[in-house]
Amino acid sequence: MAGYLENYGAGEERRGEIIRWIVLSAVFLAIAAIAGYFQFRNYREEKQIGIFLEQLKRQDYKAAYAMWGCTDAHPCPQYAFGKFLEDWGPKSSHANIASAKLAKTKSCDTGIIQFIEFPGHDEVQLWVDRRDKVLGFAPWPVCNPRMQVP
Repeated sequence: MAGYLENYGAGEERRGEIIRWIVLSAVFLAIAAIAGYFQFRNYREEKQIGIFLEQLKRQDYKAAYAMWGCTDAHPCPQYAFGKFLEDWGPKSSHANIASAKLAKTKSCDTGIIQFIEFPGHDEVQLWVDRRDKVLGFAPWPVCNPRMQVP
C-alpha cells in the first residue's frame, strides 16, 4: 500500500512551483519594464543634445544651428545666426564644449530640459521638444502646468 500513496500530492506541489515561477517572472518583468522606461524615456532627446554638442565641437555651426529649427531657407527671426554664434561660436563663453558637463535632466510631457555646466560660467539649460526634436533654450513655464506661458 505504501507504493500507492507514494506520489500523492506530487502533481499539486509541481503545479505550485510552476505558478510561483510564473508570478515571480511576471513581477521581475514588470520591475524591469518600469526601470527600462525610466532609464530610456528621454533617450532620443538626450541623443539630440549629444549630436548638438558634437557639432559644436567640430565647429559645424550651420548644422548645430539647424538643430534649432533654423536654416538658410527658413531663418529664425528671433534667433539669427549671428546671435547663435554669440552664444555658441568660437568667441562665446561656451566655446570650450569639451569642458562642458551634462548635469541633470528634467523630464516634461512635451520635452526635456538638459542642464549643461561650463567650468567658470553659469549653466545652460537646453530644451528638446519631444515632437520634432528641435532644440532651444529652456522655457521653464512649459514644464510646470501651474505657470502660464506669456
